Amino acid sequence: MISRFFVLLIRLYRKYLSPLKGQPSCRFTPTCSEYAIKAFTEWGAIIGLFLTVWRILRCNPFSKGGYDPVPLRRKK
Repeated sequence: MISRFFVLLIRLYRKYLSPLKGQPSCRFTPTCSEYAIKAFTEWGAIIGLFLTVWRILRCNPFSKGGYDPVPLRRKK
């Protein structure tokens, strides 16, 4: 339930706020917002939030960027 709320917030950000910034500036593939949606969907609210915050902290001018997918869940 909380994960869906975070995903909704990210989608609203992408639709209304992100276009105001102009050119996309994420150094990673997938973009930080795509990464966040996948993290919340795959991992839930708590771990998804941790993964998203860690990703955003790494997305800066000093980072080389590149391909950085959401970690896969281990099979039990």
